[in-house]
Amino acid sequence: MKLPARMPAVVAALVLASLTATACAPGTSGGGAGADDKSGTLRVWLFQEVAGAPKERVVQHAVAAFEKAHKGTDVHVEYIPVETRAEKIKAAFNDPASAPDVIEYGNTDTAGYVHDGGLADVTEEFAAWDEAKDTDPTARESVTVGGRVYGAPLFVGVRALYYRTDVFRELGLRPPATQRELVDDARAVHRSRPDLYGLAVGGAYTYGAMPFIWAAGGELAEKKGGSYTSAIDSAAAQKGIRAYTSLFGDTNCPADKCAGWGGNDTVTAFASGKAAMVIGGDFNHQAIEEGKVKGKYAVVPLPGIKKGDIAPAFAGGNNLGVLKSTSHRTLAVGLMEALASKKTQAALFDGMGFLPTFTDVRARAAKKEPFVAPFITTLGAGARFVPASAAWGQIDASLVLPTMFQQIVSGRKDVAAAAGEAARKMDDAFASAG
Repeated sequence: MKLPARMPAVVAALVLASLTATACAPGTSGGGAGADDKSGTLRVWLFQEVAGAPKERVVQHAVAAFEKAHKGTDVHVEYIPVETRAEKIKAAFNDPASAPDVIEYGNTDTAGYVHDGGLADVTEEFAAWDEAKDTDPTARESVTVGGRVYGAPLFVGVRALYYRTDVFRELGLRPPATQRELVDDARAVHRSRPDLYGLAVGGAYTYGAMPFIWAAGGELAEKKGGSYTSAIDSAAAQKGIRAYTSLFGDTNCPADKCAGWGGNDTVTAFASGKAAMVIGGDFNHQAIEEGKVKGKYAVVPLPGIKKGDIAPAFAGGNNLGVLKSTSHRTLAVGLMEALASKKTQAALFDGMGFLPTFTDVRARAAKKEPFVAPFITTLGAGARFVPASAAWGQIDASLVLPTMFQQIVSGRKDVAAAAGEAARKMDDAFASAG
């Protein structure tokens, strides 16, 4: 998922950034509803946020406008806990009578929910929606499975490199322009300031590691026909894995402390003044602002292999979708579009810091809040997404990639052996997903 780009919603953002929305596969839906009532009650499930009052106010305004434009329609919004969403949505897919009409869901959940028959295909409506033409291509990819569209992107989250300006100034360092410089700077900091991690990294921080794999030319998986095959053990992927895991050890981030860290832990280390750099999201900005490093840091895109290159980042975020079981399809699609509209996304950015999925709205947001500029530059350089397979939820939940990283940094396996084992597990999951 990701989840979630939040400014006041710090705690939720940190947890989601590290856990990254593992989609537990809900049971198979019983199929779509035959009716398409043009009035009545619409039920919506959105995610709860820590300090989520601004989100709720924005939603209230959007819902009030929708109800005014659709006489005889009442919209009931329920805010559900992110942590328990899997079972709740599973129950909704299996019991259409009690299911909502519209749901918010993590973008890594899309393929799994489609596979299980829960989401309605809204390809035609999305194509006819005038605002959709300005949707960021990566965000659009996150609602697309098999060439069909199953929702509307709500916000996107992406990561870049936070660094301590005071520490870099003290040591005469400049922001790294290449991945090699990043590693060298991390080690230089820790050598001169043993009390600091040069770059806070985590063995369970999958989405912080992926840019190293992608920058080296590797892929998580390759699509062949209608299915995926793991590519995590390719030579290019292994090069990226080796670059990331080289950051664990006494020269930067000791494995006995950092091997078990997720994204939450790495950002906490930076915010508390214990690290000189961290790969953090736009959604981590407020958490860092509230930490000990306020006023002593800056953000640049995470560098790639060559000078001037930007390492591809994972494009996280959330989407909105219509359940296949709805008996108010036309209204539900209209409400989905209203809640994911340019006006609503702009208001959610102002209130919660959610990064818009529309390129024009995002450009205006960058002018309003300069801190988002490095993240928007990163998105523009070509952010990446996970395989659009129902298997991804299983792979993520089974901690296949964190296990691989931890085996390497602990010295239990070398890169080739750990990557080979991860590839076999991924292929088993892809095969079981059909």
